[in-house]
Amino acid sequence: MKKTALSLVTALNLLAFLTSGCAAFAPMTEETKANEPVAIRRKIKDVDYRSNSDDKEMKKRLVVLPFLDKDSLKRPETARKNAREAFINDLNLSEKFIVMDSDQLTVNPENYIKNDEYDLKRLAQDSQKSGISSIVEGQIIDVRFKKRADQIGLVRNLEATYEVVVRLRIQSVQTGQEMFHTVKTVTLEDKNTRVAERTSEDQVFLKNPELVEILIKDAFLDFSQQIQEAMDQVTWEGRIAAIRGDKVYLNVGRISGVQVGDLLKVVEDSSEIYDPEVGYNLGKVQGRTKGTLEIISYFGNDGAVAIVHSGAGFKESDRVEVYQ
Repeated sequence: MKKTALSLVTALNLLAFLTSGCAAFAPMTEETKANEPVAIRRKIKDVDYRSNSDDKEMKKRLVVLPFLDKDSLKRPETARKNAREAFINDLNLSEKFIVMDSDQLTVNPENYIKNDEYDLKRLAQDSQKSGISSIVEGQIIDVRFKKRADQIGLVRNLEATYEVVVRLRIQSVQTGQEMFHTVKTVTLEDKNTRVAERTSEDQVFLKNPELVEILIKDAFLDFSQQIQEAMDQVTWEGRIAAIRGDKVYLNVGRISGVQVGDLLKVVEDSSEIYDPEVGYNLGKVQGRTKGTLEIISYFGNDGAVAIVHSGAGFKESDRVEVYQ
């Protein structure tokens, strides 16, 4: 459980400041106008994203599915949408991943929702040819409000506690294994003195929808470091998109971290192994290596052109991995 000691008033004031798009200024009197010059400071920050494309680290492609909510009728849809957007932006900032939109999958994720969650195992199986390494599911389980106050007096001490319970799962498309499955509870405590009032949980969240969004967003962002550690177990991969004469076109390129001159090995897809006695699925084994490709140039938004360096028998949708 993560506890955050933060004044609710401070949090809401900060939210108002950030969303207003402007700074707050103290009122200026006639004396101030006469004696003190008014200084306006203008700041500009440029971020050159072209530098990211030259990063030599291979970036793993993953899909973050639309977030789910156990009680979608109780909470606004914008809460999970904004939380997912912030979560995706945070992953992209790590420069270790390329987060693809769910429409990049060859199937519709909505068709895989069962018992209020995605059937990630089946979805991963049906997404083998999509060029995605992993699929991420985020779900809001509960948002709770508790309060405790002195029983005597009109003005009394009130301690409010807000709890957000969220879950995150990661499924490897290549192996079909669940790489991460954690339920996180984030607690925000606010101690204040206010006039006694009868306030229900529904009223608190109804009057403060921004607070609900902040709590949910913060809970999912707290997964960031854990996700990076879990994804270290996933092998980087790409796919052969097309073969035209002596040129092999890959669905991974400069943005994915592929460099001209790199050697990539071509391997067959993993295959399932079953126990011959009872038919139990024992797991997947690595497919055989067909050969290697040498990157010679790029094409499109994030594609690469290669020539055969060794081996033969390559075909479209074959998987490519880092040659070591």
